[in-house]
Amino acid sequence: MKDLVRHKSLLSTEIESSLNQQIKKEAHSSSLYLAMASWCDRNGFDCSAQYFYDQSEEERKHQMKLFHYVLDMGGTAISPDINNIKIEYMSFREVFEDALEQEIAITQSFKNIAAKCHKEQDFVTLEFLNWFFKEQREEEFKARRALELFDLIGEAGTGRWEIDRHIAKIKYSEGEEA
Repeated sequence: MKDLVRHKSLLSTEIESSLNQQIKKEAHSSSLYLAMASWCDRNGFDCSAQYFYDQSEEERKHQMKLFHYVLDMGGTAISPDINNIKIEYMSFREVFEDALEQEIAITQSFKNIAAKCHKEQDFVTLEFLNWFFKEQREEEFKARRALELFDLIGEAGTGRWEIDRHIAKIKYSEGEEA
């Protein structure tokens, strides 16, 4: 029985630390998307504001999924302190460029955690991370598609208004060609 008690967490210290860092990154993403929603809302881009409100909520759910996983595995999940959130943007397009950069960074972070899991043969956590990889494929697709609207429609005249309207229509269907 002593061996079971000593083996409190099924996560290595390094994996637990990486997951807690990812919890913070997801919380940061949620706050960042909330700031983007606020900027869009203040600047009259209602559909884009709603898009980012939804993205913020989704990132919060990702944060909580990771948080509960760490706890379920016997680890200590840490509630993150979030600061340094950008709140002003030079242009409508910059908001979406930053969103894509954020999604790419999050995907890379998950790849780094997966590499550690491979090294440690933590196949349970690796399997858990697969859900996030599918999610990131969708998130990057939507962010790229949003930026494509700026090139396809253009921002001149009513272009930004048209882009804003089309943001709500961006969907990802796994296995279908875009």
